Amino acid sequence: MKRQSAVNRVLLALTGIVLLGSGILILAGGLDLYRRWELTPPDGWPLTAPHDVLLDTADRTRWTDEGWWWPVVIAVLAIVVLLALWWLLAQLRRTHPGHIPLGGSPAVDGVELRERALSEALAADAQRQPGVHKARARMDGSVKHPEAHLDLTLGSDSEPGPVLQALGDGPLERARQSTGQIRLPATVQLRARPHKAHRAD
Repeated sequence: MKRQSAVNRVLLALTGIVLLGSGILILAGGLDLYRRWELTPPDGWPLTAPHDVLLDTADRTRWTDEGWWWPVVIAVLAIVVLLALWWLLAQLRRTHPGHIPLGGSPAVDGVELRERALSEALAADAQRQPGVHKARARMDGSVKHPEAHLDLTLGSDSEPGPVLQALGDGPLERARQSTGQIRLPATVQLRARPHKAHRAD
């Protein structure tokens, strides 16, 4: 799992937990479930009855006369906005190399290879390997550090070990040499080709 995807999932999970908990709390108080189900909430528990409020007037205005209150509120809101903008820009940032410079970065004689062309060539080369029924490839990472991701569907009688060995020695090595990269990290996902069950007499 990529780091950006993992961070997104953690943030979404935390946001979902907070929203779910808040919704359940508001719903329980608004529908007067504590009284109907004869439940006793802990002392100081908010929103235990339909007419309760989360913050009363005294709580809302407790610190407004203090000199530090409004600068702190504005600073916290500014930090929240900046974090939200940072997260949004991180989603929009390109995670594909686009054009891969041949011979390393900067490109030798200005020659660059389109990411899609390399992905298609790598997939076609991988599909010609023994034991591979179908292959798909895509390039991720940056221009200076491209990464290959392959999705291979193996034949019904194929063994993963030899296929991965042939893939590393063949298509991936040829892709690295043809682009002039010092190293070309790769992630390979293997699938078994579905086949019909054979009837035994």
